Amino acid sequence: MRIFIDSANIEEIKEINGMGFLAGVTTNPSLVAKEKKDYKGLIREISMLVDGPISAEVIALDYQDMVQEGEELASIHPNVVIKIPLCEEGLKAIHALKQKGIATNATLVFSANQALLAARAGAAYVSPFIGRVDDTGNDGLTLLDDIVAIFDQYMVETEVIAASIRHPMHVVASAKIGSDIATIPYQVIKQMVKHPLTDAGIEKFMSDWKQAF
Repeated sequence: MRIFIDSANIEEIKEINGMGFLAGVTTNPSLVAKEKKDYKGLIREISMLVDGPISAEVIALDYQDMVQEGEELASIHPNVVIKIPLCEEGLKAIHALKQKGIATNATLVFSANQALLAARAGAAYVSPFIGRVDDTGNDGLTLLDDIVAIFDQYMVETEVIAASIRHPMHVVASAKIGSDIATIPYQVIKQMVKHPLTDAGIEKFMSDWKQAF
């Protein structure tokens, strides 16, 4: 399972990219708004940092404007993937952009039906929001498992991105289910690195070394 960071913060992305495992970045309008920067300029800057897919979401809600905005965002860098919300207009835009050779990421996916439709419309990626499903009292990991099973059954080429990750065990469970990618917030990645036994082990090694020399 590949690891993306779900962030639009340049310093966060630089720090995590420096660890050597980062394979891509996802952004959304909420994350971009926090940065208070020019949208296209920010996507361009991220694309220069990370050699992998960079998801940039359209703001438009109707098909023609989604396609136009998608083309503009895709022109920023060859690695830019256009995030399209899962709705009727979005499916039309996904199909149109596929015909133009532009990769899309179907976002705000909350059912296996939505994921299947997006895949058949031509999405390169689908992003089930497992944390937000959990928020409704349902099981987001069951949704992820259903999507992965269906795609495997029919050898669907669309890749699955486990999104709305809330904690490290979401990452472990997503990997066990067989998600192609997990897009993970900065703080959760930091939690994944840490373990109290590792910290204690380092402290003991350093203490023993100092006593010996």
